[in-house]
Amino acid sequence: MGKSAWPYRSTAKARGLVLLALGIVKVATAEQLRQLVLPGTADVQTVRNACKDLRSVGLVESVGRTSHMSGAGRPVRRDLWNLTTAGLASAASEVGRPVKEMGGTAREAAKAGAPHALAVTDTIDAFRQSPPLPTKPVARRTDPTITAPVPEQGRPLPARPPGLGHLRGWETEVPLPVSGTFTTPARGSLRADAVLTAPEDGVPVMFVEVDNHTEPAAVVARKIENYRRFFQRTVKDHQGVDVPFWSTLWDDSPRAGYPPLALVFAKNVSPNTAMNRMKSIHDLSTPCWQGSWHSGSSYDQASRDGYRDYARTIPVLATTLTRLQQHGPHGPVWWRLGHPATDAPGPPAFESLEHALANSDDYRPYQAREEQRRLEHHAQEERERQEEEDAERRREAAAWPCPTCGREVLPNDWEPRPTGSDCSVCTSTRRREQADTAARAAEEEEGREEARRNGLFGFLR
Repeated sequence: MGKSAWPYRSTAKARGLVLLALGIVKVATAEQLRQLVLPGTADVQTVRNACKDLRSVGLVESVGRTSHMSGAGRPVRRDLWNLTTAGLASAASEVGRPVKEMGGTAREAAKAGAPHALAVTDTIDAFRQSPPLPTKPVARRTDPTITAPVPEQGRPLPARPPGLGHLRGWETEVPLPVSGTFTTPARGSLRADAVLTAPEDGVPVMFVEVDNHTEPAAVVARKIENYRRFFQRTVKDHQGVDVPFWSTLWDDSPRAGYPPLALVFAKNVSPNTAMNRMKSIHDLSTPCWQGSWHSGSSYDQASRDGYRDYARTIPVLATTLTRLQQHGPHGPVWWRLGHPATDAPGPPAFESLEHALANSDDYRPYQAREEQRRLEHHAQEERERQEEEDAERRREAAAWPCPTCGREVLPNDWEPRPTGSDCSVCTSTRRREQADTAARAAEEEEGREEARRNGLFGFLR
């Protein structure tokens, strides 16, 4: 198409990025689209122009609006943009996925104001933290005699914390079938709000649920249980071996357990209110994330050391959208349900993503401690053996010949004898002879005593 086909003079790059973003998040305001793909633009008009040009050719539409109260207490209304059916096909080429995997157009959600979908979009942006890049200003479709303002050269761009993954690594409203297939899930199957694949950042897959505080904590806990049911599902591979169904679509990580689930609490409430909700969900979903405890040691019978087996559990990480936006996914924003660091007494401890995903009390650190105990045990055995050998050498060095028979006499602890004394054989022989001599002498003395008692006429008694 020539330039005349785009009445709002948007660039091909801007239109492509808008299609990419809507292909992922399905519905968003122009401000959200700007944050996702064009955060370095001077203002939001660049994105609006792209949306209007795409609407002029039937690829996007604006059928709904959202509103919120400004800081001055006045309502602020913004148009919601979503894809048309034709736009969904165009977005598929930008995203690089088949149309059948793109989901719906979100038209009905946009009509209703899409509060949850917008929260999911904000969450993806908070994860992404798209770095602002300088761009050239795009002219607006206004009176040609009026010159568009040119931003100052060297305008400082807002700094953002490090993000996680790429936009194409996200999917929204992903079916997680407890039975059936991914394209035709059975009734009652779960739909993940968002799924991130970011192997380049050490996160093969992460599932994300966005909570607007519209459901009781028990409902959120049941959702976690449904995730566990999905992760527990197995299918036969080409060799007839049972494999996790989820692993047929996503890669596993070297960490034990199922893929992580991030709970992002989007409602702007006080920190205490948010933490109380997290703790309620923590208490109601314990079987889903708590590993089984194994204790004992092969080298220290008195040890109470042990580890948790997380093989069939979900690492559940919780945070608020505000914290995620401020610090990014790598900052200290995560409260891992059941993690030793976060379950310790005192104020809640928030961790970085790397520490929150690590199972610090699983078999691996225990195995390292057990290996240390093994080395210490063997070192102690070696010390004892060495001490015994040293003692034996000292005993042999202190030996002397028996004065009676010439045998080598070794000192010992159980029957100490003076240096130069007889050997045990000669000593035993001498003692036996002495005992026999004493016995004969006693017998003779007894005979003499008997004779004195009897006297000359003893037979008359």
